[in-house]
Amino acid sequence: MPRQNTSPAEFPPAILLQIEQLAQRIVQQRKSRGETQAQWAERLGISQPTMARIERGDAAVSMATYVACLWQLNPALDLTQLLAPKLAPASDAMTEEKAKTPRRSSTITALPAEQQAQVESNFAAAKAALDFFKSPMF
Repeated sequence: MPRQNTSPAEFPPAILLQIEQLAQRIVQQRKSRGETQAQWAERLGISQPTMARIERGDAAVSMATYVACLWQLNPALDLTQLLAPKLAPASDAMTEEKAKTPRRSSTITALPAEQQAQVESNFAAAKAALDFFKSPMF
């Protein structure tokens, strides 16, 4: 079965907003360091126009390129930690309460299940990256 890509125009607005906010933080950090787009582009091995697209929040830019920008800001960044397994609950009462609470689904019915899973995964990674940039480190 051929792989189907989701066009950035089809991404949910929440994802597009997260990418835009991430782009704004990248711009802020680059400028606070007194560096130009051209300097960053050279270090990242991309063109200056691609760097400008990143800073506009272009969702069509590859995830690897966005991650490279994040790494440029923090070489110790380990995005795999964003999706690390959660620790076991502290008490059985807490687990029982969660079991009683109905789970809400955030699925988008217009996408096939495989694409929906990919969108949700990308959204979680983008949100975690944005939260990282909102941290006191910056």
